[in-house]
Amino acid sequence: MRKKVTVVGTGNVGATTAQRIFDKGHADVVLVDIVEGLPQGKALDMLESGPVTGSDASVIGTNNYEETAGSDVAVITSGIARKPGMSRDDLLLTNMKIVTSVVTEIAKYSPDCVLLPVTNPLDAMAQRAFQVTGFPKERVVGMAGILDTARFRTFLAAELDVSVEAVSAWVLGGHGDTMVPIVGSTLIGGVPVTKLIAKDRLDEIVQRTQDGGAEIVGLLKTGSAYYAPSAAIAQMVESILLDRKQVLPCTVYLEGEYGVDGLFVGVPVKLGAGGVEEIIEFDLTDSETKALQGSANSVRELIDVMAKA
Repeated sequence: MRKKVTVVGTGNVGATTAQRIFDKGHADVVLVDIVEGLPQGKALDMLESGPVTGSDASVIGTNNYEETAGSDVAVITSGIARKPGMSRDDLLLTNMKIVTSVVTEIAKYSPDCVLLPVTNPLDAMAQRAFQVTGFPKERVVGMAGILDTARFRTFLAAELDVSVEAVSAWVLGGHGDTMVPIVGSTLIGGVPVTKLIAKDRLDEIVQRTQDGGAEIVGLLKTGSAYYAPSAAIAQMVESILLDRKQVLPCTVYLEGEYGVDGLFVGVPVKLGAGGVEEIIEFDLTDSETKALQGSANSVRELIDVMAKA
């Protein structure tokens, strides 16, 4: 019997995520959206691609949550997207209400699922989902670090004209302007990146990584990124469904790790069938530790705003 994955929100991120999961064939997919006909139409279109891609999985669209019952994984992409000039944080209170409503329904019908919040501001929405559902911390895992790290690796590979697979890097912290690319442990084919790229140029690449989402929003003007985000989500879903135990940078609830307590922040984790199986801690430089603390403080500010709403 196949696993079951629910994707809430059929905008570009949600629909592309569902397509990637369906194409793999590891799980049946349920698409949920409040717009009548939209999830049904997109699901039917995806289903009809099965004979071409070789997927025998099912995909259905619905406007209610009954058909999501018994999901193994639930991906939350619903919410308003950024427009040019907006930060992820500008979305806070509107998306807080949306996520609260969605995860309440998901928890009702799939109380044992692993919850993957994607809605921005990501870290705050993961914290909200954790609070509302009462799920154990292992089963609420935000998607952010994989995307941020992918952008960092993309820019480094282009700079040095090497395969992206030769780049080993991590981006930790909150999914926003304060994210922390960990330069001190970044390797290119086993060689420290600081030996290959001058500091000034490396600083520019770090800055571009931090502005990666805004750069795309500025170019699209009427939307935000979805190809890379959906690929990152699909990697997380596959690691859970197949119990691959990949070590990936994800947004998780910390209780003292990296000096952060009671907060969702991006760090490396081992991701398996039960969600987060282990938080991986590695040494940071003093400046990286300080930057990570600053990033965590920015997340905490958003949590405080939600608490007062």
